Amino acid sequence: MPVTIGKAGNPAKRKSRAPDKRPVKRARSESSDDDFDEDAQARILLLENEIFESKKNYNNIATLIRILGKDSEDSDDSIVAAVSLCRVFTRLMVAGEMSKKQATTEKDAVVVKWLRGRYLEYKTGLLELLEEEEIAPTAFTLSMRLLKTEGQHLRNGQDNFPATFLTNMIRVLLKDDGDGSVRKEFSEKFVEEFDDIRFFTLEAIEKILGESQIAADSKLFDHTLEILSSIESVPDSKEELEDFYVTTPEKSNHPLLSLTKHKKHAQGAWMALMNLPMDKDQRKALLRLVSTSIAPWFMKPELLMDFLTDSYDAGGSTSLLALSGVFYLIQERNLDYSSFYRKLYSLLDSEILHSKHRSRFFRLMDTFLASTHLPAVLVASFLKRLSRLTLNAPPSGVVAVVPWIYNLLKRHPTCTFMIHRETRDPSVREILENEGMDDPFKMDEEDPIETDAIESCLWEIVMLQSHYHPNVATLAKIISEQFTKNAYNLEDFLDHSYGSMLEAEHVKEVKKIPVVEFEIPKRVFLKQDSALEVEDSLLVKLWDFN
Repeated sequence: MPVTIGKAGNPAKRKSRAPDKRPVKRARSESSDDDFDEDAQARILLLENEIFESKKNYNNIATLIRILGKDSEDSDDSIVAAVSLCRVFTRLMVAGEMSKKQATTEKDAVVVKWLRGRYLEYKTGLLELLEEEEIAPTAFTLSMRLLKTEGQHLRNGQDNFPATFLTNMIRVLLKDDGDGSVRKEFSEKFVEEFDDIRFFTLEAIEKILGESQIAADSKLFDHTLEILSSIESVPDSKEELEDFYVTTPEKSNHPLLSLTKHKKHAQGAWMALMNLPMDKDQRKALLRLVSTSIAPWFMKPELLMDFLTDSYDAGGSTSLLALSGVFYLIQERNLDYSSFYRKLYSLLDSEILHSKHRSRFFRLMDTFLASTHLPAVLVASFLKRLSRLTLNAPPSGVVAVVPWIYNLLKRHPTCTFMIHRETRDPSVREILENEGMDDPFKMDEEDPIETDAIESCLWEIVMLQSHYHPNVATLAKIISEQFTKNAYNLEDFLDHSYGSMLEAEHVKEVKKIPVVEFEIPKRVFLKQDSALEVEDSLLVKLWDFN
C-alpha cells in the first residue's frame, strides 16, 4: 500500500480554563477578509473529498483533527472540520473500513488500527467542543450521530452499544455551565424516548455520581435531577421495552430487554443522587418526585426510608413532604411503617395554622385520614388537637379547620358524640353543673392513641361561634346544626388569607344601615337646657367650661 500512515498525536490541547468560569466563546477573527475564511473552509472540504477519493489520502484525517483541536481564532473552522470528520468516519464505518475481516492482511490491520486511533481522537475533540456554549448544539448532534453509527457498524456482539462514549458525553452535560439547552434536548428527545439511551444513561449517572473524587457541587445535583426527572414513563413490563436508538437486541436475554436491569440502574442512579450533599430546596424537589418518578423504579422501596426519615427530621414543610412519600409507600408498595400517624400527629403544633404551607398540609391530611378503617381513638386525637389550635389561630386558618372537622366527622361517625356528650348520671351531672370539669384531653401527649381525646368534646368549636370575625362565627355554627350536607369542598376554604377575608367583608352588601346615634344632642360642650330634660354629656360633667 503506497500510503504512509504518519503518527498523529493528540489534538493540541485548548487553553486551560479556571474551573469556576464558563468556557470562553471562540471569537471570530478581527480580519474582515471573508475570502480568507472561505478559503480555509474550502480547504477543509477539499481534504475531506480527497479522503473519499483514495486511501492514499487517509493522512488528511490527521490534518482535519488538528484543525478541529487547535485553539482557533474562528470557531467556524472547527465546526466545519467536525462536520467533515463526522461524514468521513460515518462512511468508513458503514463501508467496513474500520473493522477487521477474516481476509484482512497485516498491512490492512495496521491501517484499521490507525483509523480507530484517529477516531478516538476525533471523539475527544467533539467532547471538548461540547463544553463550549456556542458550538455545543452542533457537537451534540454530531456525537449522537456517531453514537448510532458506531453501535450499528463498528461494534459486534452482545455489547454493541458505545456506553463509554455516552458516559463521557453525560459527564460533560452534568458539569455544563451553559444555558442547558443541550442537556434539555438530550433529556427530552433521547433519554425519555429511547429505552437503550435511558438504560445506559442511568448506568452512567450511577457511575459518575459514585466516583470518589467527585466534588460536591450544587449544579451537579440540579443537572442530574433534570435528566432523571425527564423520565416520565416507567415501564411496567418487558414488552414495553421496544424503542431503541442504536439497534434492537436480537437475543431475548439481552440486558436491554430486562425490566429488572432497567429498574436496577434507575434505583442506583436515584440513590447516588440522594447521597449527594443538598440544600433544603433541593431536598424538597426530590421529595415531590418520590411518588411519581422515584419510587416506581425501586424494586426495594425500603431503601427510600433512610432518605425520607432524614427529611422528616428537617421539620416544617419538608417533614410533610417526607410523610407524603412514606404514605405512598404504605399505600402502594405495602411498606410497614407503624409510627406514621404518630409522626403526622407531631406536626400539629402551634405554628401549623400560621404557616404558608397550611393549604398543602390540609390537602395531605385529608388524604392521610381518608380511610374509614382508622381507629376512632386516633381520629379523635386529630380532631381535638386541631380544635384546640384554632383558639390561637388566625381567622384564615380557622376557616380551613372547621370544614375539615365537619368532613372528618361525616367520614367517621363514631366520633360525632364529641359534639354533644350527655351525662346521664344525675349525681355526676349535678357536680358538673356546680363545679365544672377538667378536660381529659392530654395536649402534650405525643402518641395520638394515648391522648384520651375520645373522652373529651369539641368545646373549642362552640367557643368559635362567638369569634370576633363574623365569617368565622357563622362557619363554626355548622357543627351545631344537623349534619345534612355530605361534605364541604376544602378547596373553597384553604387559600383564604387576611386580605381575602377583609375583601369579602368590604364587598358584602349592607342589608340594613346601622344606627350611629339614636338622638343627636343640641349641645355637646355646654349644659343642656333644663326644660328639655336631657342629661348633660359626660364631658360637661367632668369639665367646667364656664
